[in-house]
Amino acid sequence: MADGRVLVVGGTHGNERNAAWLLEHWRQETSSLQSHGLDVDLVIGNPAALAAGVRYLDRDLNRSFQPALLEDPEQQELEIQRARQLLAAHGPSGVRACPVVLDLHSTTAAMGNSLVLYGRRPADLALAAGIQGLLGLPIYLHEDDDSQHGFLIERWPCGLVIEVGPVPQGVITATICRQTQLAVEAALQVLADAQAGRLKLPARLIVHLHRGSLDLPRQADGQPGACLHPQRQHRDWQPLHPGDPLFLTPDGITLGLEATADSPLWPVFINEAAYGEKGIALSLTQQQHWPTQASWSEALTDLCAGLAITALTTE
Repeated sequence: MADGRVLVVGGTHGNERNAAWLLEHWRQETSSLQSHGLDVDLVIGNPAALAAGVRYLDRDLNRSFQPALLEDPEQQELEIQRARQLLAAHGPSGVRACPVVLDLHSTTAAMGNSLVLYGRRPADLALAAGIQGLLGLPIYLHEDDDSQHGFLIERWPCGLVIEVGPVPQGVITATICRQTQLAVEAALQVLADAQAGRLKLPARLIVHLHRGSLDLPRQADGQPGACLHPQRQHRDWQPLHPGDPLFLTPDGITLGLEATADSPLWPVFINEAAYGEKGIALSLTQQQHWPTQASWSEALTDLCAGLAITALTTE
């Protein structure tokens, strides 16, 4: 008998309160989330950080799922311990095994309602393509970035991030919550269709491939020497061409985008507040159109065959 569950995580970052607030509502009013008959586990990713109203306490939970960290007994930071707990309870071999995870985030950047993938696993691509077919959401495919790894969804056989913004850190807004719920329910619909053997994907998938990130220009002492140009702020997903204004110095000098072989580029996570500590002012992507592959549908259908139905549980 199939007993796999869909794990829905909110509050991976403690100052992103919208998803955590939604999870609490869904717990109290289970009928308010259209689960399409799937068995869904609702889990707060970092409850200690959520209670403190901060992104994290010891380290970023969403960079803590690196096997080398998880397997090292010397690593006892709170978020490392929490990552181990989540895997033990809800990982693919956990007590309540979940082959699929949806990680819900909000951002200060004007990303709208969007999806983030890490790598090109066929089941992930099928899930993203199905959601894009239903809602038209843009997709940021983050890969080939040695400076950032250890993301939560990488430790599950299938998963993606639902990223919605803009919203200030620590603030709950109706629009962000509504967009988040729409994306979650679309994802559950795609998974339910795959579980029932009736998955149909659109003919193509539009993705934005990660091509690198840029920091603000820095002075010799490490302080910012410029800020984002006003023409860039709140313009995520809009093409950027060589010479277009990118940064603005305090004395009014405009610094433009340098030419690259991948031009034009589509910026994402522009001026995300949490990325300042990571030295990222924005990331640059290249838009590509891919024909959907039968192997994607097959991978997701095979995975979802093990999903249980008709229950909603909370933690």
